[in-house]
Amino acid sequence: MTAMVDRPQMAPEEFEELARIVANTFEGMRVELINGKLKAKPVPDGDHGRIVQWLTRICIQARPELWVHDQGLKVETYRGGRARPDGVLAASDAFVGHAEWAPADAVLMVVEITSYDSDTDRRDRREKPRAYAETNIPVYLLIDRDTLEVKVYSEPDGSQYGESVVVPFGEQVTLPAPVAITLDTELLKEWVR
Repeated sequence: MTAMVDRPQMAPEEFEELARIVANTFEGMRVELINGKLKAKPVPDGDHGRIVQWLTRICIQARPELWVHDQGLKVETYRGGRARPDGVLAASDAFVGHAEWAPADAVLMVVEITSYDSDTDRRDRREKPRAYAETNIPVYLLIDRDTLEVKVYSEPDGSQYGESVVVPFGEQVTLPAPVAITLDTELLKEWVR
């Protein structure tokens, strides 16, 4: 009997070429390679964009040396994944000289904001935390518009996050080191359906 081998759908280099074609052909569509599988992300809505603005402003005020980047990242060392988080907190010049898919070693935090689609549970709540923890990204911030909660994952061990904090919209949450920024999440209530 032959054992089933779990292989990625495509090599990272093939994915990067496909991602370039998709970006040049379908405006606003984003693709990722997570858990060895090709994933498509929906076009963000206006409320989603406003949340990114809100977070960017807070981060710049608290830590002017940082920026919330729109940057593709190389994740999942085993599978050679590629993720495009909704935000990547890193030094302002962290990705200078890098192409569309940069190494994640300079990343302090990744941010995902749930979309109103059927894939958000698997993608944002299960696959992405695992991929980011495997890549040892220190903090994963999930702004969950379905549950009206902010979820902060930290202390990655190379396969999962060891710590998580969940607060409802309207409460304050302090993002752990190396981010060390406190968010007042009251305004998030305004940007949900």
